[in-house]
Amino acid sequence: MVEQDTIKLLRECDAGIKMGVTSIHDVFEHIHSQKLRDILNASKDEHDELDKELQELLGQYHDEGKDPNPMAKGMSWMKTTVKLGMDDSDNTVADLMTDGCDMGIKSLNRYLNQYAAASEKSKDICKRLIKLEEKLRKQMQEYL
Repeated sequence: MVEQDTIKLLRECDAGIKMGVTSIHDVFEHIHSQKLRDILNASKDEHDELDKELQELLGQYHDEGKDPNPMAKGMSWMKTTVKLGMDDSDNTVADLMTDGCDMGIKSLNRYLNQYAAASEKSKDICKRLIKLEEKLRKQMQEYL
């Protein structure tokens, strides 16, 4: 049970990191403020660093991880495209990123509870990912 929950939690974290990095990439060309660009670059780098640890742990379980749900990814891309098409501003970028962070935090907390038997190391990665999302959400406030 521990191993199964660990792998499932790590897979969800993997999908979450991929979704977050993709979301940052999707809005990047619409950013006007250098400070906002720097914030999102730093967040992407932090996600990439955590992903390295996550991939190493997945490798120990001989698992390749998980890609984000194609429907969720498509809906996110569509929402981003439509909103930025109507209002290409840093405010819109911050609004989209805040929504994404909120969804990520909610999902990751649900998975932490769902896979309660997961290893402490995998729970730690998940909690650190949640903290990254909370940090980014807070940094977006000044742009809303």
